[in-house]
Amino acid sequence: MLGLPRRAVLAGSSAMLATAASPFGAADAQQPKPQYDLVIKGGEIIDPSQALRGRRDVAIRNAAVAAVESDIPREAAAQIINADGKLVCPGLVDLHAHVFPEVSSIGLPADELVPYTATTTCVSPGDAGANTFSMFRHAVLARAHTRLLGFVHISAIGLAGFPVGEMVNIDYAAVDACARTVAENRDVALGVKVRMSADIVGNNGLEPLRRAIQAAEAAGPWARVMCHIGNAPGPIGALLDLLRPGDILTHVYSGAGNNTVQNGRVVPQALEAKRRGVIMDVGHGGGSFDYTVYEPARDQGLTPDTISSDIHAVSGNTPGMPYLPWVMSKFLNDGYTLEQVIEMATVKPAQVINRVDKLGTLQVGAPADVSILELVQEPVEFVDTRDNHRRGDRWLKPVQSVRAGVPFGRPYPHPFAWP
Repeated sequence: MLGLPRRAVLAGSSAMLATAASPFGAADAQQPKPQYDLVIKGGEIIDPSQALRGRRDVAIRNAAVAAVESDIPREAAAQIINADGKLVCPGLVDLHAHVFPEVSSIGLPADELVPYTATTTCVSPGDAGANTFSMFRHAVLARAHTRLLGFVHISAIGLAGFPVGEMVNIDYAAVDACARTVAENRDVALGVKVRMSADIVGNNGLEPLRRAIQAAEAAGPWARVMCHIGNAPGPIGALLDLLRPGDILTHVYSGAGNNTVQNGRVVPQALEAKRRGVIMDVGHGGGSFDYTVYEPARDQGLTPDTISSDIHAVSGNTPGMPYLPWVMSKFLNDGYTLEQVIEMATVKPAQVINRVDKLGTLQVGAPADVSILELVQEPVEFVDTRDNHRRGDRWLKPVQSVRAGVPFGRPYPHPFAWP
């Protein structure tokens, strides 16, 4: 599926759609106006936020979920999506996706990813810093159909200098500018990002993390720190001890070196961080998910809280294929239930975001963000970012997605306007 041309995928998605009337014709005054803008019919609903699983129809009106019922008449809808045989779940939320193109050399347009991910919400993990977040907000976020939010990098330049480490020069870690940017953009900025790998921070040790925490605390008590962990500079325990409840440790299962698992054992500070409420995020990417790290971590209690992709222009070309449904499939074949993997990619990251009421659920009144997936039952082989292979028997295939009541792709909304 991931190798299909984008045009072919969109064509396949649009085949599911049917409209009750042409959007180009004049409305027939004799016909009553349909009750709903869109009904998704016949799918198997999986909504972990409500412990709901079963065949239901989902009705949408004015960008919100209007009804979830066993059978909604077709004539009640202006538009139908036939989801028979498919899974219908709250819109997938990717807590770690590099979606700031042009300024960051690895950023990808979020809307271009939709045919491969069916993801409706993406969080940019520090692609922009204080000097570039305004462009992310006004030139990228505002124009995307995908819901976008972001962390502000403690480095004023964000990832504009990639692949050169943005924290080799500590002068870029401008605490006041970062804090002000986060505070002024509270509706879409979740907090502060810092990348804590030896090659990124150079001789600066833990100072970038200390400054990131200072900036988050200055921005407000709600601001989180997302800490990238690779080959950590200095003792890993000292780094983990700095993280606060509600902060996010991403790339928890990286095999880059000095990380959460040492000689097959989880370092005690990692388990203590999880106990005090530090969020453990997968952040698969092109170099940050190693089965030989994950498996002992899982067995010793360092389990993930959120599943994220770390998709970008480099990682998307790697054998590990870190598109969100594919990453979810790796956990689905590792003993997690379908409800659990969907929970870790919907309501759990939505709670971390904590900006949009009822994000990550299909409750009536929730934003009409819906992901439609197919559970493909067949032998499959997965590979991590260190060429370790694991076999499975099922995977999640993206089919279609709806954001704020508007399906991606054809038929185009008329008038053509995104939320």
